[in-house]
Amino acid sequence: MRLIAPLAAAAAILAGCASPEPPSAVCRDPLKPALAVELFFGRALPGGGEVSDADWNAFLASEVSPRFPDGLSVLDVAGQYRGRDGKIVRERSKQVVVVVFDAPAHAPRVDAIAAAYRSRFRQESVFRVERPVCAGL
Repeated sequence: MRLIAPLAAAAAILAGCASPEPPSAVCRDPLKPALAVELFFGRALPGGGEVSDADWNAFLASEVSPRFPDGLSVLDVAGQYRGRDGKIVRERSKQVVVVVFDAPAHAPRVDAIAAAYRSRFRQESVFRVERPVCAGL
């Protein structure tokens, strides 16, 4: 019985995450339905040290910019998370924000960026947020 309640709650939460629909009915010209994708990259390295500015810039140039050449934003943020070992980690982080008009075609590009970062810098994860927006120039 104790297992059923948490599973039901998890299922309800996950159902709310299934393919967000862009808010087409609420977008006013010249704005169009789009998806804002935010990626959070921790810079702390396992065993000490951090991803240097030069290494971050090389990663951005080789992995992120080619996949989203139309534009993106990069912000310096302070991050915190609980690692697999249960310890709280506070670290300098980078946030990348990209707005896409081709949802869900963007997903493989975002997945590839996250996988490349995890592999290159031995990271446990890359945090990802996606939300429907109205956007335009």
